[in-house]
Amino acid sequence: MLICDTHCDTLYALAEHPQRPTDVTLPRLQTAGVSLQTLALYVGPSNRPERVTDLFVRMEEAFARLLAQGWRQADDPRDAKAGETRVMLSIEGCEILQGDLARVEAWRQKGVRMAALTWNYENDFGTPAKLNDTDGLKPYGREAVREMVRLGIAVDTSHLNERGFWDLLEMGVIPLASHSCCQSLCRHKRNLSDDQLKALFAAGGYVGINFYPWFLSDDGQCTLDTVADHALHMLELGGEGHIGLGSDFDGIEAKVPGLENPLDVPALLQTFERRGITGETLEGIAGRNLLRYYDRIDPR
Repeated sequence: MLICDTHCDTLYALAEHPQRPTDVTLPRLQTAGVSLQTLALYVGPSNRPERVTDLFVRMEEAFARLLAQGWRQADDPRDAKAGETRVMLSIEGCEILQGDLARVEAWRQKGVRMAALTWNYENDFGTPAKLNDTDGLKPYGREAVREMVRLGIAVDTSHLNERGFWDLLEMGVIPLASHSCCQSLCRHKRNLSDDQLKALFAAGGYVGINFYPWFLSDDGQCTLDTVADHALHMLELGGEGHIGLGSDFDGIEAKVPGLENPLDVPALLQTFERRGITGETLEGIAGRNLLRYYDRIDPR
């Protein structure tokens, strides 16, 4: 079975705390059968340009060390194969792309294949869900989004506010939410409403289900079945073929019991199967749906 995960913060963890063990390691990915792990280049705890640039340099250095240790980079998610483990780059918070559209292509050349327009800071692209629901995409954000679409970079709405989300759909963009959950099951601002999920699925988009307990349950009390509840709800809203896994490993301080690191992903998939998600639907959620999503946004 092909297993793909659209978000983790391992590069940030390695850059900031190189002596600490990480959730995501190559042996764990290989043992769990993860074929594609997306590694986020995260904007970090400050949006000051010099701080962002310094952090990105250190995350790139951490990534180079991983490659030197035998990790294999995928330039395209469709390079993923069962029985092999590869990693792909994303950006979480596009401050590093501000000021010059040429930067978008420069990061694409480095292998970035998805980019979350905002983290929790307002920037030249738009406004995060943390701040408000009403401010739309900014003019530079619209220009940069068009460039991302041209280059086959998935436009990631995780952290973007609701008005920005609808602006993307009105532009004809097919976005993804790399690590988000259902707002009707957990009332966190970072989650997507039923109307957003229906529209995203109808447009051909994709959602990677986040494993953070506070995005899964209002009280943070979760089991593997809670994650399955979000998958089943998305399926009820038209998510067949459009949902997958977006763990947020190495970026969350709390974990669902029994879902501590990639080694536990097979147990999650077994829970899905016990709950009636089987066959092609299960294989799609595990990984195939992500490849099909890229077929829609970047035909080859």
